[in-house]
Amino acid sequence: MTDTVRIDKWLWAARFCKTRSLARQLVQSGKVSVDGQKVKPAKTISVGQVIKVPRGYDIWEVEVLGLSENRLSAPLAQQLYRETQASIAKREKEAQLRKLNATYNPHPDAKPDKKQRRQLLKVKQQN
Repeated sequence: MTDTVRIDKWLWAARFCKTRSLARQLVQSGKVSVDGQKVKPAKTISVGQVIKVPRGYDIWEVEVLGLSENRLSAPLAQQLYRETQASIAKREKEAQLRKLNATYNPHPDAKPDKKQRRQLLKVKQQN
């Protein structure tokens, strides 16, 4: 193991991204921050730093526990980081809000047919 690793390699090795190029794009887009600062893909990270990474609908805040330049199996990759308690609480709260929102916005059982779509368009054009 090394003392420092590029952030894009670490995100790939820790299985936050499927490929290194996706990890690089994620960092370049400005969505990843290390210790509160946006970084470039070549930024080297070390053990103990806090990284914010978007994953799905949520933003994970993780502390780096280990470094690896190689992609590891999922159980070993999970040992490279630890999610902060604040991040876990925030993710659970947002998941609960999404679940509540889904109950207030029910999805129809089937797609509208041609006649129903025309009726919907008429209603939308009147407003």
